[in-house]
Amino acid sequence: MSDRVSEQTTAGPVPAAPPADEHGRVEKAAAAAAAPPRSGFARFMSSPAGRNLGLVIALALLCGVGAWTAGDRFVDTDNMLTILRLSAVIGVISIGMTFVIIGGGIDLSVGSLVALASVWSTTVATQEMAEDYHWGLIVFTALLVATVCGVINGVLIAYGGMAPFIMTLAMMAGARGLAEMLSDKRNQIVEVDGFEDTINGEILGIPTLVWIFVAVSVAGWVLLNRTTFGRRTIAVGGNATAARLAGIAVKRHTVMLYALTGLACGIAAVMLTARTTTGTATHGGLYELDSIAAVVIGGTLLTGGRGTIVGTVFGVLIFNTLTNVFTLNNVDTSTQTFAKGLIIIAAVLLQQRVARRSDTR
Repeated sequence: MSDRVSEQTTAGPVPAAPPADEHGRVEKAAAAAAAPPRSGFARFMSSPAGRNLGLVIALALLCGVGAWTAGDRFVDTDNMLTILRLSAVIGVISIGMTFVIIGGGIDLSVGSLVALASVWSTTVATQEMAEDYHWGLIVFTALLVATVCGVINGVLIAYGGMAPFIMTLAMMAGARGLAEMLSDKRNQIVEVDGFEDTINGEILGIPTLVWIFVAVSVAGWVLLNRTTFGRRTIAVGGNATAARLAGIAVKRHTVMLYALTGLACGIAAVMLTARTTTGTATHGGLYELDSIAAVVIGGTLLTGGRGTIVGTVFGVLIFNTLTNVFTLNNVDTSTQTFAKGLIIIAAVLLQQRVARRSDTR
C-alpha cells in the first residue's frame, strides 16, 4: 500500500483534460495554420463586394449571350423594359424573402399571399368602397391582408413552436384555398378609376412598377445595413441563442420578419393586380420558388446570418434575363426549368464552398 502511494506521489498530479471548447479552438487554429495562404484576390472575391462583382459579371455575360443569340430583339429598349417590368413583382417579394432567410427562416407561402391579397382587394364590396372614397383603399386592403397573414406565420413559428417550413407550407395551402373561395375561382376585373393608370403607368419613360421595385430595394438596403433591425436580423440568423443572451427579443423579431415579408407580398399583389387588371386565385404561382432561387443566387445563405439586398436584386435580374433569353430563342419550358434547377444547385454549392473558407479563416 505504501509503495503504491509513493508511486503516485513521485508521478505527480494527473493533468486535467482540456475542455471541449478548447479542443475545438485548437483544432480550428491548426486547420487554419495548415491551410495555404490565400491571395488578395481570393479574399476579395469571398467578401460581399467580391460576390456582388461576380454577379455583375454573370449578368453581363448573360446579356452578351442574349445579344449574340437574339440580336436586336434582345438589346431593344422595349425588351429591356419588359425584363425590368417582369423582375419588379418577384423582386419585391425577394426583398422580403431575403430578410426572412437571413433571419434563419423560410417562407413558402409568399405566392399564395399574393393571390389572397389580390383577390380580397378586388372583391365587389372592396371596389364599391374604393369607388366611393379612393382607389387607395384597394392598395390598403392588399397590404393589410398580406401583412396580417405574415404576422400569423410569425406568431405561430415564434410562439407556437412550429417549424417555419411546416407553418408556411400550411399557410400556402390555406391562403390559396381561401382566395379560391372568395373569388369562386373566377377572375375579378378591376374597374376602379385611377388604380390601373397610376400603378401601371410610367414615370420618366420607365414603368411605375420598376420605380416601386427600386424604392423597395433601397428601403430594404437601408433597413438591413443602416439600422438596428438589420443588425439584429443578422444576429438572430447567425445564432439565435447568442442573440437572445445578448438581449435581443428573438421571438418578437421573428414575428416582425414574417410581417415584413407579408408586407412585401401585399405590395407585389398591388403591382400584379394593376399589371393584369385582375384579382385571381391563380396569381403568384411558384413565386415562392422563384424568390428563394433569386435570394440564393444573390449570395444569401440558406442557413441564415448572411446576405445582401444588392445580391438579391442581381439574382432577380439574372433569373429574369435568363428566362428572356430562353424565350427569345424559342427554348421550351422544360429545358428552361431544367437549366434554372442547375443554376440553383451551382449557386448553393458555391455558397457552401465560400462558407467553408470563411470558417477556416
